Amino acid sequence: MPKSTITSKGQTTVPREVRERLAVGEGDVLQWEIVGNAVRVLVPRGAFLRRRGTIRTGRGSTVADVRGARSRRGAEPR
Repeated sequence: MPKSTITSKGQTTVPREVRERLAVGEGDVLQWEIVGNAVRVLVPRGAFLRRRGTIRTGRGSTVADVRGARSRRGAEPR
């Protein structure tokens, strides 16, 4: 089980194993929740970031892709 020590200023380092498992790094926010005698550490992520990796990027035209998507779902072109 990963451990860390609290400094005289009340600071601690999040162990590498924990950072990697939570996919967090410099500048990320951690949310602390006290549950009885335990503490839960949460990583609040916005709805946008939860969709990371769901949009493919690469060659092509964004405008043409949007028009194609609209025509496939039956929307009228603009």
